[in-house]
Amino acid sequence: MERLLDCLNNLAQDDWLIGYNSREFNQIAQKLYLELTQLSACGTPPKILLVEREPVRFLASFIAACAANCPVFLCNPDWGTQEWQQVFDLVQPDIILGIGHGAWGMGYGNNNIQYPITNSIMIPTGGSSGEIKFAIHTWETLIASVKGFTEYFQLKKVNSFCVLPLYHVSGLMQFMRSFTTTGKLAIQPFKVVEIGQILNIKPSEFFISLVPTQLQRLLENPELTEWLSQFNTVLLGGAPAWNELLEEARFHRIRLALTYGMTETASQIATLKPDDFLDGKISSGQILPHAKVIIRNQQGEILNSNQIGNINIHAQSLALGYYPKTIKNQADFQVDDLGFLDEQGHLNIVGRSSDKIITGGENIYPAEIESAIQATQMVVDICIIGIPDKYWGQALTAIYIPKQSDTSALKIQTLLKDKLSKFKIPKYWIPQQNLPRNSQGKINRQQLQQIATEFLENSIT
Repeated sequence: MERLLDCLNNLAQDDWLIGYNSREFNQIAQKLYLELTQLSACGTPPKILLVEREPVRFLASFIAACAANCPVFLCNPDWGTQEWQQVFDLVQPDIILGIGHGAWGMGYGNNNIQYPITNSIMIPTGGSSGEIKFAIHTWETLIASVKGFTEYFQLKKVNSFCVLPLYHVSGLMQFMRSFTTTGKLAIQPFKVVEIGQILNIKPSEFFISLVPTQLQRLLENPELTEWLSQFNTVLLGGAPAWNELLEEARFHRIRLALTYGMTETASQIATLKPDDFLDGKISSGQILPHAKVIIRNQQGEILNSNQIGNINIHAQSLALGYYPKTIKNQADFQVDDLGFLDEQGHLNIVGRSSDKIITGGENIYPAEIESAIQATQMVVDICIIGIPDKYWGQALTAIYIPKQSDTSALKIQTLLKDKLSKFKIPKYWIPQQNLPRNSQGKINRQQLQQIATEFLENSIT
């Protein structure tokens, strides 16, 4: 961890943390590092739950824990009682950092669970569907992601404007890119940015990362749209973006970089360059230098260009398993997503295997139908699910937010007739005022199933 401490010392005199006190960051990190190394000298490094809300303390605690080779678990301070119970039962921490205001809280004390890797960094994944898991990363896997990013964009320093949670891989990696390349890091809550109270930076020198729902909100405000158009690159990921949103961003000359990645890959492993986006491309872009993607069919055979199959990822940034189990010699990581590589080597996502709906013997992927419905410009948001049906196996169901209160499902269906096969047009249409999405914009499909079941039961009665 000498290189990590070198990074800390290199930034000691720089005012690199915009909006916060860079020296305070350094002081907290150094002090906590000494305390943790003293604790570790007595035996095994303590397991730490990091639950800090305040950004400087969160990042300083993260760096101190990594430098002291302590296993550190990044946590969402807003988890509910049930989620916290899951985490405590799974982790049984020695130390909790951030309960109260940056105070030390003692956890369960020493326990018998073996550490998979002493200097591991556990990043939460899941949660929207109920089960919280921690992907096991190390400083090396995160650095591999940073190197792939800087090589792909041909950068020596990365300046980041972060509006995403730091405990999430999307926020953490913005910090990692700036911290390890001696770039600048601006941190602001999205709600503050949304009301126009923006830190004074030069956007053309910065990357900003957004999820689609955040991009949509910013594009509703002309001043923020103008501000966003000045950024060097606007990374967009976390959930699929709809065509109407992409067209609007292109109209305003927003330099979008559509990305594909996940917690397990330490953020993106494929990214579309902004110039390609402005030229009309809508793929997830080329594979970054630290990763390799292979498309396989269900029998495991490698497919050619433009053939849709299961996405398999090999990357230096790949997680080593889910706590507490490591995967030795992990070669290919098969994800739930379906896609293909085109002739240019660009990755195109078609949908998720687990989202596949079988109706009347036909395989349907919701992403295609959602895109077609978004293109009618009659809905604000849309999600397609399948509900059990005794005749068809599953019945296609559209749960949507209409753009106008008087928008009829019949009108949308009429517009779809020329675009989709008859069996792809949803049977049931359920209007809602909002859809259950998490902070990353990902939909909670379990909740949608409940909404659909209740709606249809009430309709029948």
